[in-house]
Amino acid sequence: MQEKTPSPATESSDWYKWAVVFMLWFICFFNYADRQAIFSVFPLLQREMGLSKFELGIIGSAFMWVYAAMAPFAGFTGDRVRRKTLILGGFFFWSVVTLLTGISTRFWHLATFRALEGFGEAFYFPATMSLVSDYHGRETRSRAMSFHQSSVYIGTIGGGALGGYFAQYYGWRLGFYVFGAAGVLLALILLKFIREPVRGQAEMKERPAAVPERPLGVRETLAEIFRTPTAVLLMGVFAGANFVAMVFLTWMPSFLRDKFQMNLAWAGLTATIYIQLASAIGAPTGGVLADALAKRTPGGRMITQATGMLLGAPFIFLTGRTLSIPTLILAMACFGFFKGIYDANIFASLYDVVRPPARATAAGIMNAVGWIGGAIAPIAIGWLASVGGSENEVAYMSTAISFNGAIYLLNALLLLAGITFFARRDIGSRAQVLASGAGPRSGVVPDLKNLTTGSQAPVLGSQGGAGTTTSLPDQTTRLVE
Repeated sequence: MQEKTPSPATESSDWYKWAVVFMLWFICFFNYADRQAIFSVFPLLQREMGLSKFELGIIGSAFMWVYAAMAPFAGFTGDRVRRKTLILGGFFFWSVVTLLTGISTRFWHLATFRALEGFGEAFYFPATMSLVSDYHGRETRSRAMSFHQSSVYIGTIGGGALGGYFAQYYGWRLGFYVFGAAGVLLALILLKFIREPVRGQAEMKERPAAVPERPLGVRETLAEIFRTPTAVLLMGVFAGANFVAMVFLTWMPSFLRDKFQMNLAWAGLTATIYIQLASAIGAPTGGVLADALAKRTPGGRMITQATGMLLGAPFIFLTGRTLSIPTLILAMACFGFFKGIYDANIFASLYDVVRPPARATAAGIMNAVGWIGGAIAPIAIGWLASVGGSENEVAYMSTAISFNGAIYLLNALLLLAGITFFARRDIGSRAQVLASGAGPRSGVVPDLKNLTTGSQAPVLGSQGGAGTTTSLPDQTTRLVE
């Protein structure tokens, strides 16, 4: 697949590189609103279809298992296919699936549509994070990704609150019709405005001696990722973080309804708004802090993540144990703020140790690992809540939620250990490769001001040796195929 070669001088201008993040923000809003809406209507689904909590857990996990299974393939595809196509094509597909979810009448209908939604959404984050990293270099990458991350929280609020509201006053199906139709319309509109950048564009602008690299083979890509201890550690930590996140997203509406006797709409709103709004504040804060720390020390983004988890752990414990609604709200808000600080740097930290040709694949594998952790959470907690019988469900759920504070604490310690023993080395090694101006798979030395003019530039390495010339548009076209 080919498209007109983009010009970095234009595409990465300050206004457009932020406009891209702004447009992606709205897609990500629907990415999370569509997946979250179903959790707010669990009580109605349970009553209408006679579902058990275990079956509800399967419905919640169906999305995650498919999402996790598809993520590596989605990432590998994102390093080889136009990311704009994957982003908007996936958006259109999962929006149609969301709309069709509203026609479900049986358990297997819901499980099937949730699985299909996981398939469609799996392509979004690997392609998007790779694309954003080509518009934003080290100076602004955490801030750009943290702003994009804020849509995760607003989308979660929108899906939970509006899903609960529509369900209580108009029936549970309407929310899926509204979200699905709006997503289809927006996907068609954004086809005109989102553009594909040159891969590695941000690094080329920061280091003019750097050169674009051809796509890596499967083995080369996996070696690039799994031979980097920091990348492996970040994936493991993300699995733990996502387990905790999915406990809150899946079971908090039901937990609040059962423990504090909230109605359906209020429980759906309370379960999301305090955590997610606080996270929407914490994420940009974490982005600013991480960009500043990354300038001062290798591993600055990971230090920011570890701080967020360390400070957030006590508030997770308090959320599960308190009997006071004001204390509950305070604990959820504080947890959400520190969660946002961690979340802001999930992919920015990873990209500190992974080169541009492997970034979408790395993000896909990270998503797979993380969502395997997330997929375990609904079933595990649903099973635990049922072990003691219906009379003890609330007590068991309280204990399960509190236990997640220990997972956050362990993750923080793992991050600090990684920074101490190998993260600084991995980050420094990657910086040296970029500073050298050419890697083992280098291609053309680009003229960033004239990339689309047909100007001539020397070619390095096996493509003819120094002094040989070639037409730059021919080379750069391959980079956006």
